[in-house]
Amino acid sequence: MLVLGVAGALLLGACGSGGDSDDSAATGSANGSVGFINVQEAGDAVDGGTLTFGSYSFPNALDPTKTQATGSTGGTEMAAIYDTLIRSDSVAGEFVPQLAESITSNEDFSSYTVKLRDGVTFSDGTVLDSAAVKWSIDRFVAAQADVAQAWSGVVESIATPDASTVEFTLQRSWDDFPVLLSMGPGMIVGQGSDANGAFAPIGAGPFTLEKFAPNEEITLSPRADYYGGTPHLGKLRFVPTAGATASLESLNSGQLNMAYIMRDEDVIKAAQDAGLSGFLDVQGLGSIGAVNNREGRPGADLRVRQAVAYGIDPEAINARANNGLGIASSAIVPETSRWNNGTEGLQYDPAKATTLLNEAKADGYNGKLTYLAMSEPSAEAAALATQASLNSIGFDVTIDYVSSVTDLVRKLYVEHDFDITRSSYAFMDEAPYLRLYAGFGSDSNNNSVGSKDPQMDELLVAVQTATTDEAKKEAISAVQLRANETVPYSLWGPASVFLAWDNDVHEVKRSADNIMLLDSVWVG
Repeated sequence: MLVLGVAGALLLGACGSGGDSDDSAATGSANGSVGFINVQEAGDAVDGGTLTFGSYSFPNALDPTKTQATGSTGGTEMAAIYDTLIRSDSVAGEFVPQLAESITSNEDFSSYTVKLRDGVTFSDGTVLDSAAVKWSIDRFVAAQADVAQAWSGVVESIATPDASTVEFTLQRSWDDFPVLLSMGPGMIVGQGSDANGAFAPIGAGPFTLEKFAPNEEITLSPRADYYGGTPHLGKLRFVPTAGATASLESLNSGQLNMAYIMRDEDVIKAAQDAGLSGFLDVQGLGSIGAVNNREGRPGADLRVRQAVAYGIDPEAINARANNGLGIASSAIVPETSRWNNGTEGLQYDPAKATTLLNEAKADGYNGKLTYLAMSEPSAEAAALATQASLNSIGFDVTIDYVSSVTDLVRKLYVEHDFDITRSSYAFMDEAPYLRLYAGFGSDSNNNSVGSKDPQMDELLVAVQTATTDEAKKEAISAVQLRANETVPYSLWGPASVFLAWDNDVHEVKRSADNIMLLDSVWVG
């Protein structure tokens, strides 16, 4: 991949039409073409007006060290304030400069040089130079948040030979490294943010904070001194949403102009049928049965994990949770991805599942499992389908419901208090290694099931260091085959994400992990 018009190109799987055209994408999903959909032709940009965005998970902080920079968890909100050094352009099929002027690499992708634009300032008037970039990235990495662990595992050093140059030396080759500069590490926070003891969001992005009312509203104002010119929008608002159905209703009624809709295939189809514009993504590892591998849990026994994987039909999960509109698959990489080469996951086999379960029971296992689930329709449906499938082969599954995402995350990632639950790692075509490491790496803080496998760790490094498409596909296939042997998860299928907006919204840009950049957006 390299890019930015320099030494190579990343041809993303989620490619489609440009910002304001309606070309078809090359790949498809159960809910239509992957990429930009139904984007309307527009005339000259109009200044003024308010855009209201329905957040999927409303952020409780606007600090990249506190809030994960993904499209579903605050990335779009923070990018509006901080911007990103690099942007993943799914139309051009490469990484392109955003705050940066250029990015280049050496031949083996073990070092990268970022040149900064002249005249870029933070909202407090200070200059965005190489020292400011290094300070912000060091701050991010020290907090060990979000992708900081992946950063620490690959970046050896950062040098600032002059005010406009930042040099990154890696521990090993990684041709997808620019993805990190389009996510949390690339959201450059001004040093004045920490000046008074309490964090203040000072960035070099197109908007500044006007109001932040937790669980209620984020209001942003356009910056007249933004390097790309004053944004067209007169005001940008982010508000919480109460799920996919409510988001669609608010879009249709005009209460929202944009919304992030995830996993609810019925609503995604309805949004497209209603003629809404948007970007459709299909993310591998979007629906998985996370089986706790830790000692003291039933899933510590490989036979139990195998029985779960063989005993659950992804088609049944899709039918119950998605009304059959999703994609049922036990493969890590969906068919819509450029990295798919046909390597399959474990196939549904209830007879084999029963045999494996009986072997575990013969050694003293009582067959009991607790399924952790959210009190939300799609999650409840998946839980009930899983319970029915596993009970039919001899498990005794009870469901433990929690009322909020916060409670689910705490039990899953902090307390590790679960036997099995539905989870997601959102495989990214821009950088396959990133989420594979998050979910399968033995030392990954995001490895919720606690699997530890040195052989898998070696395979993940092979994914990271592969520099050709074929080598990367082969490495990803090896990860799939090893997962078939060790069964850290039961894989049920990819998840659809639809960033929807009404037809009065124009010039939306998508970046990595469905972070939307709104610096050029106008309404009218």
